[in-house]
Amino acid sequence: SSSVGYTIMGKTADLTVVQKTTTDTLHKEGKTQKVIVSKHMNREAKGRKRCGRKKCTSNRDNHTLERIVKQNPFKNVGEIHKEWTAAGVSASGTTTHRPLMQDMGFSCRIPCVKPHLNNRRRQKRLAWAKDKKDCTAAEWSKVMFSDESKFCISFGNQGPRVWRKRGEAQNPRCLRSSVKFPQSVMVWGAMSSAGVGPL
Repeated sequence: SSSVGYTIMGKTADLTVVQKTTTDTLHKEGKTQKVIVSKHMNREAKGRKRCGRKKCTSNRDNHTLERIVKQNPFKNVGEIHKEWTAAGVSASGTTTHRPLMQDMGFSCRIPCVKPHLNNRRRQKRLAWAKDKKDCTAAEWSKVMFSDESKFCISFGNQGPRVWRKRGEAQNPRCLRSSVKFPQSVMVWGAMSSAGVGPL
């Protein structure tokens, strides 16, 4: 009989006699290799001990790495790696990048840009939100929101990226303040429950 090769969990498998008989039978029944491996072979392989290279950093090293990133999330991998090795950790640039992405859940993203707010302005906005949180739909239907917005014409460097976790896009420490004044166009608009006004 012709031998059929199977790959289990990314590696060529050494099948036992029982497995060979099972796979031959399923193959003759017209089952595809994908079905045979996923439904019958991987089921047995799941209980096997995982193989691969052991981690070269300890939990303490990883805590140090996370602390470095949280202190200044706008550093690039090279700067993070330099500071991590200065703390006594022997690791390559790839080793620095891997735990950030895989174990700690960080992603390197373009930061959201928000106007710089001091504590007084933040408290004023929070007080307004608390005052309006119980307003009914009928009350909001009588309100019109209007504002102007500046649109930048020139496109250039978006600035440094930021290391952040899922759900941290609006975290103040992950925001880039908009303080410069590039070439722009100012527009004004309004909206209410009836719809939007002209721009």
